[in-house]
Amino acid sequence: MIEATTAISEPPEQADWQRLHPATLALAIAGLGPKSLNLLPAVAALGFTGNWMWIVPAVLAFLLLSLVAAWFQWLRFRFLVGEDAVVIESGVFARQHRTIPFDRIQDVSIEQGLLARALGIAKVGFETGAGGKENDADLDAIGLDVAQALRTTIRAHRSDTVAAPAAGATEGAAADEDRLLFAMGPRRLLVAGLFNFSLAALAVVGAAMQFFDGLLPFDFNIFNPMDWADIAEDYGLDQWLLAHRWIAGIGAAVSLLFIGFASGIVTMLFANWNFRLTREPRALRRTRGLTTRTDVAVPVRRVQAAILITGWFRRRFGWHELRLQSLASDGEKERDHQVVPFGRFAEIDPVLSEVAIARAQADAAWQRSHGIVALGGLVGAALAATGGLVAIALGQPLGGIGVAAGALLAAASLFGARFHRWVDMGEQLAIRRGWWTPKTTLLPHASVQSVDIKTDFIQRPLGLATLVFGVPGGSALAAHEIPAIPMATARELRARILAARNRR
Repeated sequence: MIEATTAISEPPEQADWQRLHPATLALAIAGLGPKSLNLLPAVAALGFTGNWMWIVPAVLAFLLLSLVAAWFQWLRFRFLVGEDAVVIESGVFARQHRTIPFDRIQDVSIEQGLLARALGIAKVGFETGAGGKENDADLDAIGLDVAQALRTTIRAHRSDTVAAPAAGATEGAAADEDRLLFAMGPRRLLVAGLFNFSLAALAVVGAAMQFFDGLLPFDFNIFNPMDWADIAEDYGLDQWLLAHRWIAGIGAAVSLLFIGFASGIVTMLFANWNFRLTREPRALRRTRGLTTRTDVAVPVRRVQAAILITGWFRRRFGWHELRLQSLASDGEKERDHQVVPFGRFAEIDPVLSEVAIARAQADAAWQRSHGIVALGGLVGAALAATGGLVAIALGQPLGGIGVAAGALLAAASLFGARFHRWVDMGEQLAIRRGWWTPKTTLLPHASVQSVDIKTDFIQRPLGLATLVFGVPGGSALAAHEIPAIPMATARELRARILAARNRR
C-alpha cells in the first residue's frame, strides 16, 4: 500500500531492514491471558462431557500454537527507515508492503505499558490523517532509543532541518528547543483527584458487592446504615447507636464520599502521572501516565478549536480543563486532546496563545439563545409529572416521585436555558452552554468548513434558527452549534464566517 502519489525512492535490495524487538514475544505471552477466555466454551464442553483429562492438554496446545503464531508473525515483520519514508512489510502467508512518506506523517506517538517500560521497549504509532485508524500504522515493540531516534528523524525532516540525526542518536539536540508549557506534580494531581469525585465508582462498587455477595465470607454493605449497627453490636455499642441512628447514616455517607474521592484520586494519578506539555517547533507534545506512558504530539497547524470544561464546584476555585480539537487523533478512545487536565486561566492562556486562539473575557458582549431551548426539558418534565399523576389516581402513592421529578426537571431546564450563550469576537466564536458542567468552545472562523442554518415548525414562527458548524476533527459527538437565535443574526454571522473561510 502506498500512502501518497508523490515519487518515493524504493529501498534497495540490500537495505538495512530492522525487526521488532525480541521482547515482542514477551508481550505476546502477556496477551495470552485475555485470549485464553476464548477457550472457556471448549473447556466447559469438555467438563460437561466428563473429559476432564483433555482440559490441560487442550490449554497447553492452545498456548503452544499461539506462541508459534506470534513467533512467525515476528519473524515475517520487518521495517525500514529510509531517507524520506518508513517502509513496513508484514504478513505470514499474504505479504503486505506499505510505504509511509515522512511528509504524510502528522503525528508520531510513543506508548509504553507497564511491561514495556520494564523491558525498555515502546509502541510507535504513525498518524497520517488519511481518515480512519485503518489508514494509520504502528510498530508494536521496538527499543525505546530506536523509537526516540525515529521520532526525531521524522520531526527533523518535517522541520526542514539540514541533517537528520543518526540512526542511534537520541533526541537531545531537538529537545533543547522545546519549552515546557504545563506540568502536573503529585500535589496538583492530588488536588485534581479531590475535584474528580466519581459517581461511576460508587455504582461499580455497589454492583460488585451485589454480584459477589454470595462469595464473601461476611455479609456487609457499606451503603447500608443497619450493617454499621451490626458492627457496633460487636463492640457493645448497639444500644447507643440505635439511640443515635444518625451516626450510622453518617458512617454510610462517609463511606460514599471516601469511595468517590479515592476513585477520583486514583484515576487522576494513573492517567496523568508526570504530566508534561512542551512546545516543539511544529507541535505541542504531551507525555503522561503511570502504568501506561503515552507520548503524543498535537501539530499546531492542525488544531481546529479549543474547548474549556469545568464544573459547578470547580469553577468557584478557578480550576478548568483545556482540550484541543485537532485533525490528529488522540489514540483510539477520543479525538479531543486533553492538554491541560486541571489548571487555572493563568496556565491555560499561554497554551491557547501557542495555537493562536484567544479566550473570551468576562466582559465580552455575550448573547443568549431564546428561552425556547428549554422546550425539550419541559416536555420531558410534563411527561414525568403526568405519569406520576396517573399513578396517584390509580392508588399508587409513589407516583408523587414522578410529580416531584417533573417539577425538578422543569426547573432545571428553565434555569439551564439561561446558560446557552455565544459571542462573536471578530475572527473567532465563543459558544458556552451548561451550568452544572459548563463548556466553552473557542472556534476560529477559519476552522469552520461549513455553516448550516436549521429551523423547524417551532422556531420558524418565532423567527429563530439554529446555526450548525462543520468543523473537521474531534469527536462525532462534539458538533458545535448556536441554537435558537434570530434568523437575521444567523444569516449575518454565517456570511462573516464564510467570508473568513474564503480569505484563508
